Amino acid sequence: MTVTTQEDRPAWIYRKVPAFDSLRRYRLPDARADLLAGITVAAVAVPQAMAYALAAGLPAEYGLYTAIVMTAVGALFASSRQLINGPTNAISIAVLSVISIVPSVDEKIQAAVLLACMVGIIQLVITSMRLGDLTRYISHSVIIGFTLGASTLLVLDQMKNLLGLASMGGVHDTFLYRFWLTMTQGGDVNTATLSIGLASIAMVLGLRWLKNLLGLRLLPELLITVLVMAAVVAWLGLEAHGVRVVGEIPARLPTPTLPTIDYDLIRELSGGALAIAILGLLEAIAMSKAIAAQTRQKLDMNQLCLSEGLANFTGSFFQCMPGSGSLTRSAINQQAGAVSQWSGVVSAAVVALIMVAFAPYARLIPRAALAGILIVSAWKMIDWRGLYYHLRVTRFDAVIVGATAFSAVAISIEFCILIGVVMSSLLTVRRAGRMLLTEFTITPDGAIRERFPDDLRCNRLLIYGLEGEMFFGASAALESHFQQIEQRIDQHTCAVVLRLKRARNADAAGMILLKEFVDRVQARGVHVLLCGVRRDLAHRMETTGLSASIRTPIFREEKVPLTSTILAISHAYRLIGDPCASCPRRDSGEGNPSLRYVF
Repeated sequence: MTVTTQEDRPAWIYRKVPAFDSLRRYRLPDARADLLAGITVAAVAVPQAMAYALAAGLPAEYGLYTAIVMTAVGALFASSRQLINGPTNAISIAVLSVISIVPSVDEKIQAAVLLACMVGIIQLVITSMRLGDLTRYISHSVIIGFTLGASTLLVLDQMKNLLGLASMGGVHDTFLYRFWLTMTQGGDVNTATLSIGLASIAMVLGLRWLKNLLGLRLLPELLITVLVMAAVVAWLGLEAHGVRVVGEIPARLPTPTLPTIDYDLIRELSGGALAIAILGLLEAIAMSKAIAAQTRQKLDMNQLCLSEGLANFTGSFFQCMPGSGSLTRSAINQQAGAVSQWSGVVSAAVVALIMVAFAPYARLIPRAALAGILIVSAWKMIDWRGLYYHLRVTRFDAVIVGATAFSAVAISIEFCILIGVVMSSLLTVRRAGRMLLTEFTITPDGAIRERFPDDLRCNRLLIYGLEGEMFFGASAALESHFQQIEQRIDQHTCAVVLRLKRARNADAAGMILLKEFVDRVQARGVHVLLCGVRRDLAHRMETTGLSASIRTPIFREEKVPLTSTILAISHAYRLIGDPCASCPRRDSGEGNPSLRYVF
């Protein structure tokens, strides 16, 4: 058992709370940079958090709660210095799908908070088992397909707010069905609402164009758009003309409250919680890696998973919805010059200050303006270049992208994540199971090389090499290769040399097939010589009894490359005896030729 001494405790704290570690090298210019970056992120976070809460089917203040608590907790524990946690568009649309099983707004709030708790627990379990790095085995095509499907759903869901229609969908219907009901039975389009929504989209795009043109990196185009549209609604009295607004937002910070524990609800939310937990980790890791590629920062993936789990779990005790690493706010944080994790803490504090001071004035923010922001975000969320690339590169990537996106739109968002991960895993296992079998030949001058089709075949000595993962996924390929070798054996064959230098990670299935092959070949009176055997494979041969059943020595991997193969072939020559007419030994006298490899 490892005991942490008093001297080791500071190092342990620095390792588990990276934000504290950054203080050891913190200077006044760093604090100034983090302060400016935090304020800039907060200006974007306030309208985004409100919009994402509405996208999840929750009151706007719950998005702000999440932008305060999750952002602060995630920043303290994240190994990435610029990652900003909180509500995100992808997670919000997933939450909307998962909590649609409950009808009323109050029940949706309870379900969302409970869901955040469950997501946090799942992510903490993944962290405790040190499985965070396994997310790199999930194809990036899953993320590409999910963002395409989620963006489509986000637009479909926000059309009612953009057009001023009433949603007519049932809680158990798919997004497509609910969208069709809304568009066909939702009533007439409200012209004023549509004008506000389209004007918001135009204003966001126009301000971004102006920002890029003038190089104004810190221009808060989303906040400006929301404030202008709220002023227009108040000035023209558009609320009386059917323009729906956000409504009252309480000017208070989130208070500690235990999540409502409902075991029936937990059972119904469990599948969605697992999907959102995986999606949240994938989002955070992908964003952190993108930032680290520019900053050259070394990341601790397990620590990153810990920060996500703690942020969601802690947030659930402060009425937060599930969240993750934000693509938009993290990029803005980096571009604004953030030096450490403390920019995230500053951002959370500024959002809290804005909520306390200006919440009463947010009542007139039109939902159509937030819908316009979400539609622009949905378009920006799709990596169009990556989508085009993944659809063209391989059928493997195209199938995963298509299946994930289609299942998101046609079935459910949480199902699409799980089906994408499962398909990615299954196709990866299939590709990893492609073992290669190479036949070698010996030229008259003693060169050992890969056999070409026009080379003479020696039926007395067969030399093969296996390359790949000898695990259960490769069983079919491995069995086929062994059958191919056995078909080459005839009455003249004396020995088979099997090179296993590049056969890796043999499991029980692989060892059973290898032992059965050796037994069948030896039963036909043919010697089997295994060479290039690594230490781990040799150990498995001993524990499975293969070493005891094989009649020839096992030639282990040598320090000098290729030595074991040459020794195995030399031993095979002694077993064969007299050379045949085409044997390279015939022109080298009674001894063996000087064997060498040619690649």
